[in-house]
Amino acid sequence: MRIGQMAKAADISEYTLRYYERKGLIRVKRDDVGRRCYEESDIEWIKFIKRLKDTGMLLKDIREYSRLRYEGNGTMPERLSMLETHRKYVLEQQRKWAEYLGNLDDKIAFYKRSIGSSI
Repeated sequence: MRIGQMAKAADISEYTLRYYERKGLIRVKRDDVGRRCYEESDIEWIKFIKRLKDTGMLLKDIREYSRLRYEGNGTMPERLSMLETHRKYVLEQQRKWAEYLGNLDDKIAFYKRSIGSSI
């Protein structure tokens, strides 16, 4: 499939697809005139890259994960380790955001009490 079709299928912009390719996150075959030719299997891979980014994985780490993925199943232990490490990071971020949310809730409650008592 062409880049426009892939962008639609993966719910991502053509610009982002080109960026992922430039950064070595995806490897795209080309036809005889140089047009990108994506495969159906690329859809889930691109969506997974996006999820890694959304969870805060650094681009350099996604690039390394991608490199290992393209090397084949023999790299599964390394990829598993990377995901386990990233999971710990996500859990720590989740803990921090829960604390931040608690702080906001406390301040909102303070304002509500203060405003309510002055009316």
